[in-house]
Amino acid sequence: MKKALLGLACIATLMTSCKKETKEEVKEATEAVGNEMEEAIDTAAVKVDAAADSTKVKAGEVLEKGADKMNQAAEKLKEAAKK
Repeated sequence: MKKALLGLACIATLMTSCKKETKEEVKEATEAVGNEMEEAIDTAAVKVDAAADSTKVKAGEVLEKGADKMNQAAEKLKEAAKK
């Protein structure tokens, strides 16, 4: 009887310690996933900022080209009006 109770006590102790280890592993895994998500969000934010900056530069270039063409067309109209 004592051996059976001792065996059950050992099994209960092992199960309890396993639960603690499992809880710690789950906590560590949760923290790792949280850290990875934060890194992914930071990386995405950097990429979005870079894309926005690139788009601003490209839009500025397009606007400059459009303005140059408008100036050329205006000059042609002035010359045509003088003739």
